[in-house]
Amino acid sequence: MTNPLDTLLDAALPHVAFDGWSPATFDAAVAETGIDPAICPRGAVDLAVAYHLRGDAAMTKAMAEADLSHMRYSEKVAHAIRLRLAAAEDKEVVRRGTSLFALPNHAGDGAKLIWGTADAIWNALGDTSDDVNWYTKRATLSAVYGSVVLFWLGDDTDAVDDFIDRRIANVMQFEKAKSQIKGSALLKPLTGLLGAMLGAIKAPRRAPDPNLPGIWNKGSDE
Repeated sequence: MTNPLDTLLDAALPHVAFDGWSPATFDAAVAETGIDPAICPRGAVDLAVAYHLRGDAAMTKAMAEADLSHMRYSEKVAHAIRLRLAAAEDKEVVRRGTSLFALPNHAGDGAKLIWGTADAIWNALGDTSDDVNWYTKRATLSAVYGSVVLFWLGDDTDAVDDFIDRRIANVMQFEKAKSQIKGSALLKPLTGLLGAMLGAIKAPRRAPDPNLPGIWNKGSDE
């Protein structure tokens, strides 16, 4: 059975390149499908969120099906980012979404989506960290992925691959530095304290809530 949200999103996508993630796009999709607009309380904004989450799900599926055994860890991270870009499919749709989530009233949604993508990538790679590393890995990869998307939107050449490799090299250098700090007898108590503080405020994983309208109800971190 087709998910009504997916049907509405599919109907909206052809309009996004012309009208952006706007009320006009949302109204056109509702008119074409006859789906109750209440499924998206914020209209096209919720559709833009759904589009991003669809890309995360496609990347996760592709990673699960890929043979990564021959790759070094850094190559696996880079491969996940490339798969996520491939899942985005339409640059103009992504560009319109980037503009939407750059607006002050939607910037929080944009930051949450990028963090969610970084979380999805680390989870697809089997990350099991549950201390300060959980945060630093996702914060670092969020910054990397955000910069990659902006570069990808402005470049149609193979330079994107080189850019990804350079950014991932930065990540691995950071991870190496963290390992060195963690192994320091002088700094280890400090990192342990920081991990405990972050763990105390980490949002718990939540179960899907059938009463939510649907967009953020993915069982992920708030």
